[in-house]
Amino acid sequence: MWSRQVGWFVAIGVVSTAGQALLYWALRLWWPPAAANLVSLLVLTVLNTEANRRLTFRRAATRPARAHLGAGGLFLLGYLVTSGAVLWFTHARPGASPAAETVVLAGTSVAVTVARFVVLRRAVFRGPGRAQDRTARC
Repeated sequence: MWSRQVGWFVAIGVVSTAGQALLYWALRLWWPPAAANLVSLLVLTVLNTEANRRLTFRRAATRPARAHLGAGGLFLLGYLVTSGAVLWFTHARPGASPAAETVVLAGTSVAVTVARFVVLRRAVFRGPGRAQDRTARC
């Protein structure tokens, strides 16, 4: 089960990261980095969470509202980390292109995604027997 979950999560993550990068790059033509990141991350987080709910963690007894609320906190963390990285990069390299910013954004998103998987798996999409398994081991 673990390898199936990791496989789906990676596949969805690759598509989501590429989608966010493309949307960010397009929005960055008109908007400042923080606004472009906010909108691109918000759109792709909703799509990513739903894809993970249906494919990666499909056996978890988590309702859609709980899944999206749980992912909301992760969205905030992801936004702060990725925006911080992009803003730092634009400060350090004021003449950098939106394409270079997008590379920084995508790289930072990968790091955030690893933490996101762990939290989603352990807290948001717990299987119905996992809480009982932990108490039985004590």
